[in-house]
Amino acid sequence: MKNLKIDSVSGTEFTYPTCRSVDSAGHSHPGPPGTARMAMITITSADGQQGHAFAPPEVVRPHVLDTFVRKVLIGQDALHREKLWMALEHWQRGSAGQLTDRALAAVEQALWDLAGRALAVPVYQLLGGYRDKVPAYGSTMCGDELPGGLSTPQEYGDFALKLVERGYKAIKLHTWMPPVKFAPDPRMDIRACAAVREAVGPDIELMLDGYHNYSRTDALTIGRALEKLDFAWFEEMMNEQSSASYAWLADQLDIPILGPESLSGKHYSRADWVRAGASDILRAGVAGTGGIGPTMKVAHLAEAFGMNCEVHGNGAANLAVCAAIKNCRWYERGLLHPFLDYDEVPAYLNSLPDPMDAEGFVHLSKEPGLGEDINFGYIAAHTVASY
Repeated sequence: MKNLKIDSVSGTEFTYPTCRSVDSAGHSHPGPPGTARMAMITITSADGQQGHAFAPPEVVRPHVLDTFVRKVLIGQDALHREKLWMALEHWQRGSAGQLTDRALAAVEQALWDLAGRALAVPVYQLLGGYRDKVPAYGSTMCGDELPGGLSTPQEYGDFALKLVERGYKAIKLHTWMPPVKFAPDPRMDIRACAAVREAVGPDIELMLDGYHNYSRTDALTIGRALEKLDFAWFEEMMNEQSSASYAWLADQLDIPILGPESLSGKHYSRADWVRAGASDILRAGVAGTGGIGPTMKVAHLAEAFGMNCEVHGNGAANLAVCAAIKNCRWYERGLLHPFLDYDEVPAYLNSLPDPMDAEGFVHLSKEPGLGEDINFGYIAAHTVASY
């Protein structure tokens, strides 16, 4: 039996090249070539087995690892993921907001990766293994003011055609939001959705994730337009802290309402949404919901009520969850933009974690753990901090 008692937890911060920029509201857009920073958390067992996970440096900074993570994990059995997750969650209340759900998620992903690597099994199979390929929808970046990008409804339609040619059978639009000067504008959202439907025809599934703080009446106007355009779901159109607003909207519309996406509270708050009738399709993603385990709990909660659970975001951990459950139709592949090549491998990896074939299916890696093919040499050469 392997000795998976946790010996150390370390963080490595490194730089990598990127052509993405972030606006004042936190939305990604194409930008000039530059560098960004990423952190890798590594959990090492007494017999030298390791698990890894990536997160923003701010999420797994030294204070978080020293004050919370190492105190809970060191000396414990790495296979006791639920016990360790619960112990970390207990620290959240007194952490003054320093121990975030995203930090929990990064630590728990590394534990899953360690277990899979030690047992020589992919994580999605440890979770249950429902399928080894998942259909993907192309998820666009938010609208912008870049000519030839996503600055007009026609450009959305043109880009949607390219995504269909690439193999996507479904597309989700993120439309314009501040600081774009004319946003938010429900009429522009509707025009973009209509342009995409006209471009791709009736057989491609379409979804909308628009401005996140529309009023009830604006959300209702957009939702009724989406029904006429035969959209598959409507997502995060209002502040998710008001489940009552979502329940009100769900009662008015036939189009499925999907959520909550960004609401805190892990699986607990999502149970409240089911009880309130605030959504028709539940939403959870590994980073925002506190880990793989809590996301699986949301998926099983949804299953018990006859609901789908669509997993939020891309990446190896979210893909593993999609492959482990039945009640998820799509993997979210993105964010996509005419000026960027999603299929370009990040410098700190040797291959994409979510390669997609010409038919629109993302195939799961057969490698143990989360299946990320990490370029450890690149990370070592570009490390700016180790802790």
